[in-house]
Amino acid sequence: MKWLGYVLHQDKMLLWWTPLSLIVLAYNCRMTAKSGLPEQLRPYFWDYTFSQLSITKDKDLVIRRILSNGSWDAVRWLRKKLGDQELREWLIVHGGRGLTARQLRFWGLLYDLPARQVNQWVKTAQAGVWGKR
Repeated sequence: MKWLGYVLHQDKMLLWWTPLSLIVLAYNCRMTAKSGLPEQLRPYFWDYTFSQLSITKDKDLVIRRILSNGSWDAVRWLRKKLGDQELREWLIVHGGRGLTARQLRFWGLLYDLPARQVNQWVKTAQAGVWGKR
């Protein structure tokens, strides 16, 4: 089989043999380029190279920033992208770290988290850095 051309993608040379392969390759490149975060979230990630952030590889960072500092539009985007169950699980796994007591109460009510667990997280959040010495 004779190859029809090549393309450089993420420092790799990709060869294709058929027009269908070219279409698949173009689609994959387009989807890869769109996997970044929406432009409306840029202000929440001012200390990162925004174009390099992705919901898949930077999930913890994105969730924490949006749940703690995000607007309601940003929260709606996150809930649509990940789903309420995944956000609930994230809160439980991370113990609410990075959120204030007020935010913990809000998300605890919204996601019907166990009151004892939320109370413990709130105590930890209120103790702050000095309470962990």
